Order: sequence, then structure tokens, then C-alpha cells
Amino acid sequence: MKMVMAIIRPERLNDVLEALFKAEVRGLTISRVQGHGGGTERVETYRGTTVKMGLYDKVKIEIGVSEDFVEPTIQAILAAARTGDVGDGKIFVLPVERVVRIRSGEENEAAVTPLRQG
Repeated sequence: MKMVMAIIRPERLNDVLEALFKAEVRGLTISRVQGHGGGTERVETYRGTTVKMGLYDKVKIEIGVSEDFVEPTIQAILAAARTGDVGDGKIFVLPVERVVRIRSGEENEAAVTPLRQG
């Protein structure tokens, strides 16, 4: 099991959600976040004061998946989130030791995106 975490542009969220749905990836968490990556800083003038705008609005998507869904999840996010410009984001894949579904008590693979059939 893995946790796939993606930091993407907010305006690409709907495209990413559609791509994940088409890849049969279900169950995710979305958070609005701010961050700074490798892009250059914006400099803006507000009421005569120059301000460096170092943090950018982003969306963080977290998806717990079984091993079979790791690559389809990554490929769906890449295809839908990429613009080719600086600031498109990053995808992180982290190991998950244990998952328990609170409602049913199902554990591990049974509690995340199901295994592919056939």
C-alpha cells in the first residue's frame, strides 16, 4: 500500500479528479495549501510598498492506494495536471504500514482503492 500525495495548481483540480475517476481511483482527500517550490518569486507593489509574494496557492491531493493502483494514479495526475510551466507541482509516493476503515473495520488493501479485477 502507498500514499500518493500530489501538490498541483488549483485550476487543474477538476481535470485531475476526472482523470482519477477514469482510472478507477476512488477515495481521496483534498486540501487547500500554500507553498513555494523552485519558481521565481513574484514582486508586487501594494500601496507604495514592494512586497515579495513567496507563497502560492496550491491543492494537495492525498490518495491511499493498493500497489496495483500506484502507477495508474501517478499517470492520471501527470496527464491532467501538467501544463509544462514552472509551478505544475510534485507527486510523492510514500509507504503505508497499515490502514483501517473506521466504518467496517476492514484493514489494509480492503480499506483502500480495491485491487484491479482480472
